[in-house]
Amino acid sequence: MILSDKAILEAIAEKHIVIEPYDRNALGTNSYDVHLSRHLATYEGKVLDAKKHNTVRHFEIPNEGHVLEPGTVYLGSTLEYTETHRHVPFLEGKSSVGRLGIDIHATAGKGDVGFCNHWTLEISVAQPVRIYAGMPIGQLIYFYVEGDIETLYNRKASAKYNTRSPLPMESMMWKNAF
Repeated sequence: MILSDKAILEAIAEKHIVIEPYDRNALGTNSYDVHLSRHLATYEGKVLDAKKHNTVRHFEIPNEGHVLEPGTVYLGSTLEYTETHRHVPFLEGKSSVGRLGIDIHATAGKGDVGFCNHWTLEISVAQPVRIYAGMPIGQLIYFYVEGDIETLYNRKASAKYNTRSPLPMESMMWKNAF
């Protein structure tokens, strides 16, 4: 079941959900709007390798915005730092963003109970589009979990995205054994 606005507010009051900075105006009927930070990154290599650490070049979105181009994977991050201790967070793009041809995640829309960080966005576009820091980019939807959690994400030794950072994080696939 999805949390309603009142249930999200209760979870925030009980510190089961943390959102920093929090803006009451970003609370929807059953979601919370998140915003694009000023931080973007692109991969330095032309060919990415799943078994190697692919490095990225970080840059900031200027006040006049930045034009995203098709054929490039952009990594962005949410302005908001979030924690979820009892719920499963799902990040979905806002429909207004999708109508501009912007996808904000290729595969990683679901977070884990215990995820505590800024969200890295895997941004791609259908055609050139100018984006701006601070623009609404997505919405978090929270689901109840059935049963007890054995190990929260932020306590797993194998968790690869636990280091708190406002910067988008590149793929850590290379840390997997395969």
